[in-house]
Amino acid sequence: MTEVAEICSQLIRIDTTNPGPGERLAAEHVAGLLAEAGIEPVLIESAPRRTSVVARVPGDSPDALLVHGHLDVVPADPAEWKRHPFSGEIDGGCVHGRGAVDMKGSLAMTLTLVRDWARRGVRPRRDLILAFLADEESTGAYGSRYAVENHRELFDGCTEAISESGGFTITAEGARIYPVAVAERGTAWMKFTARGVAGHGSKPPVDNPVAELARALTRLADYTWPIHLTPEVAALIEGLAEALGTPIDLNALDAEIRHLPPAASALFKGVIRNSANPTMLRAGDKVNSIPGKAEAHVDGRFLPGSQQEYLDTIDRLMGPKITREFLNLEEAPSAPVHGLFDELCAALRREDPRARPVPYVMSGGTDAKSFARIGIRGYGFTPLLLPPELDYFGMFHGVDERVPVAGLEFGVKVLDNLLGPEAGVSGDLG
Repeated sequence: MTEVAEICSQLIRIDTTNPGPGERLAAEHVAGLLAEAGIEPVLIESAPRRTSVVARVPGDSPDALLVHGHLDVVPADPAEWKRHPFSGEIDGGCVHGRGAVDMKGSLAMTLTLVRDWARRGVRPRRDLILAFLADEESTGAYGSRYAVENHRELFDGCTEAISESGGFTITAEGARIYPVAVAERGTAWMKFTARGVAGHGSKPPVDNPVAELARALTRLADYTWPIHLTPEVAALIEGLAEALGTPIDLNALDAEIRHLPPAASALFKGVIRNSANPTMLRAGDKVNSIPGKAEAHVDGRFLPGSQQEYLDTIDRLMGPKITREFLNLEEAPSAPVHGLFDELCAALRREDPRARPVPYVMSGGTDAKSFARIGIRGYGFTPLLLPPELDYFGMFHGVDERVPVAGLEFGVKVLDNLLGPEAGVSGDLG
């Protein structure tokens, strides 16, 4: 068994379901692995047992790069899984369990690499700041957001970062495409409230807030958001066209999505529009009583540069009788498609000559939003060489989540190429 697979398995066996007490246990385990390598960890506890770990690995240049990931995972029902989601079982060439992809496998790659460096007496080319964070699967309030607001000094000298989700293999038409994330949609988690006149359910309604809210949500759900092609997404589509050897008409993307290989179109079909999905409803407590208030929660996502236009559209669709408040509002971060981006692509090509890296925009969100608040530009880069039949996107928050051991070993080598003392050289890692 390779070290990266064993560390991944160990982390999975620690149930860090958010919310829950497991983040502290995982943080202590990570801190122990770092201490064994002579790296001094700093534990940050934002609330009882909501614990993160930050450490600095000195390099040959004080210009630091942040490598961050999250300890927490989303819930998993054992009854739905073939193997227990927190078994960390290694079988059939894969590590199985909740967090294998999102994102304890990535944490294991980072830990394996720095531990190997310690054994070999290797220093990275630049200072590395390692952050293993709580609470990413919620708002980051107990993890990344707390860290940047209360421990800003731990990230001094750092302007760039890598984390989830990018650098993995997507196979389409024989091409091995590696999307490297350079941006992500902003987050607008909102609560909408309709207020009306309470009364008996048997009488004609005067002003029923449930009906008012239902009409508003129907308008929102039925709305087709216009295509909003950002420079980052345009660069992604152009890169896909080159990798696939086929033109893609930027003026007819809906039609192109129907004709392109699904694995390729999946990379951009969720990021050419803003979105707003109702997810929760609450009103009343008795069938024969009209309540005075009805509430709904909506998961809103918007592309870089479109926040105000997005919110104006939301307000128009909901109408004047509905009030809005934010549960979480985060701007859409982005990073340049050059500089560090070019280094990430080169590291992939050195380990896989067939690699076709392309820029990528994430439809969801990550802790990169918190670090963007203090001027750290984030890239999604957790390199994995994956077999064509593995549904990588389906692994995120999905049932029977797993990651190939060979993919993790590949990722350690790519990270060594990227971060180690000499570009293009990787030892017997993993």
